[in-house]
Amino acid sequence: MRDGAAPAHHDTGGTQAVARALSLLSLVGRGGAQGLGLGQLAAASSLARPTVRRLLLALGAARMVEQDRATRRYHLGPEAYLLASFAAERHGILHHACEGMVRLARETGDTVLLTVPQDDHTLCLERIEGDFPVRTHALMRGDRKPAGVGAGALAILAALPVPEADALLARVAPLVGDLMPALAEDLARARAHGHALNPGRIVPGSWGLGVAIPWPDGRPAGALSVAAIENRMTPARQADLVAALHREAEAIAARLAELDPQRRKA
Repeated sequence: MRDGAAPAHHDTGGTQAVARALSLLSLVGRGGAQGLGLGQLAAASSLARPTVRRLLLALGAARMVEQDRATRRYHLGPEAYLLASFAAERHGILHHACEGMVRLARETGDTVLLTVPQDDHTLCLERIEGDFPVRTHALMRGDRKPAGVGAGALAILAALPVPEADALLARVAPLVGDLMPALAEDLARARAHGHALNPGRIVPGSWGLGVAIPWPDGRPAGALSVAAIENRMTPARQADLVAALHREAEAIAARLAELDPQRRKA
């Protein structure tokens, strides 16, 4: 062993502890506003409760997580929020999408949603409502759905390479159930038309149109969608909404392209 080199087993143990702590931090973050209890975190991480408790204490000391005194559930802490705010301009698609979403909601009067991919699911990052008095509530901020379920999720799925998207759809088939045949038809239509349409598949009468937001290499960073009641989704109005969605998605994509030159197309 070289002078000053640490024993290999020490490095392995330290790396494992860091990896476990970061995994727990990610789980806490994905717990949403309701937070997660110790037992839930232990089950999700496949770690023993004492190990999870010890790691959470360390994360708590660093202000990365905090425990609600009333519910005993864990949430992201103030230091995690601070670090996320520093990263928002480079990595936060919401940071770059908000202006366009507000503009769309104001122009259309309908609900505008931002959806991002998350493993075999999609997550609704933001929901901005227009001033039309009758709204659809099929998708709310923080909702997590299987891939392809909803206009934004379908737009993301359609933007993936066909073999990858088909494999993803096969994996979520048990979660989608009887919706699967219709979803496969909607996916084929989205690929052909360049935008996704959800004609009330999840909630009857609640329609949505979605357009993917691409990274420079073509992979979907997320999707913008407009949700409205069925009688506001006439064919003529759909064309106007799709044009507006493409306009804002392209503007967001241009801002994302400036963040990481290495992802630009050659």
